[in-house]
Amino acid sequence: MFCWGSWGNTQKLASKSWRYELFYWDYVIGILILSLVFGFTLGSFGEHGRGFVEDLAQVNSGNFWSAFIGGIIFNASNILLASAISLAGMSVAFPVGVGLALVLGVFINYIGAPKGDPIILFLGVALIMVAIVFNGVASGKMTKSDEESKTKKKGLIVAICAGVLMSFFYRFVAAAMDLENLESPTAGMATPYSALFIFSLGIFASNFIFNTIVMKKPFVGEPVSYSQYFKGHIKTHVVGLLGGIIWGLGTACSYIAAGKAGPAISYALGQGATMIAAMWGVFIWKEFKGASKTINALLTLMFVLFITGLVMIIISGGN
Repeated sequence: MFCWGSWGNTQKLASKSWRYELFYWDYVIGILILSLVFGFTLGSFGEHGRGFVEDLAQVNSGNFWSAFIGGIIFNASNILLASAISLAGMSVAFPVGVGLALVLGVFINYIGAPKGDPIILFLGVALIMVAIVFNGVASGKMTKSDEESKTKKKGLIVAICAGVLMSFFYRFVAAAMDLENLESPTAGMATPYSALFIFSLGIFASNFIFNTIVMKKPFVGEPVSYSQYFKGHIKTHVVGLLGGIIWGLGTACSYIAAGKAGPAISYALGQGATMIAAMWGVFIWKEFKGASKTINALLTLMFVLFITGLVMIIISGGN
């Protein structure tokens, strides 16, 4: 949850001198690097189960393509989310986009592998839905000009599209893993480390299509070229790589947790990143600086409802 809600800070840092389309290449490469590092360390050490290379070699084609497609779906959604951040800011794009993904994703993942008390789980999700509405209302009240209003509305629409797409990716990856026995999965199924690597391959491969399109037809600003990417400063590239590594770390933890908590709860808690991102946007990046008492009250209610909803999701896992 902390990692998924914090990677956006690297995009904010890079955006001072770097377009998000260029940043996104480093971000994707960072995810792929993290998956390999984890595979050859945590995924290979220990006394039980299959090592990373051995496990990759025995994954059947159905499970391989399931995790790979999960990466493609995630990448399409995350490029849209990155676009929404550049248009509407972290404290708006994350709660709307990722919050919607949380709500829809919990239903999708619970149907695929029911685990936890459904009443408490879905009540927690309902509270988060209300929190998302409050965040959207607060954002609308902060708009100062017609041009800014149009940009934010565009960002909200892009964030909604990102959220709908993002709700599907986790189920494809979870389906490739034997969640009942992550230590020694059924033959043909993947460990979390192998699933993460295959998922990362899907992200990387699809980025040549998705990000190339966005570079040539950006949501905002002039088109950018690959030559601009290679002219970037090493420090700027490192910031993007760090963003991918942070997100990848959170994803690895989420896949490992799914074995005990179940995919619906693990996914829901991870997508609680919306609250973390909103905190960064509100308190660090000051995206609601100078807000009225009404807006501050809406933001306070958003945080209270989000935290309460997350607590209920955690409690549901113990039933």
